[in-house]
Amino acid sequence: MTGHDPDLKPELKKDLDASLQARKELGADYEAELVDSFLEKVEHKLDGAMERRLRRQAAEQRMTAARGGRPDGGGEFGTFGERFGFAVVTLVLAIPLSAIGAANAGLSGLLVTWAGIVGVNAVQVMRGWPWQRNHDRGGSEWD
Repeated sequence: MTGHDPDLKPELKKDLDASLQARKELGADYEAELVDSFLEKVEHKLDGAMERRLRRQAAEQRMTAARGGRPDGGGEFGTFGERFGFAVVTLVLAIPLSAIGAANAGLSGLLVTWAGIVGVNAVQVMRGWPWQRNHDRGGSEWD
């Protein structure tokens, strides 16, 4: 009962007051039953609050997925770490590819190799841009 559900606290307070009043009227003989009844009401209220919270989280996840993102916030084309890792891998692979291009075709081979590396990274970066995501799906933001 952290106060997130405005209806939860007042209702439980009224139930507790009613249970205490009933205990005064009925005496200590019915105390165990009154406590059990109150605890059932508390459990029922908490279950309802938890169900609402879970439904809200599920709806938020479905909304995120419908917008093209991932529930963990990484987006359709990965988190920053995944994109950064892609760039690092391409730069590591650039070393042997540069050597092969330069050995076989000289300076022009080296330039073609680096143009390809830059091109692959540029395409990867552009895939993450919002306007590109809508274009890839064949629609617009208004669809």
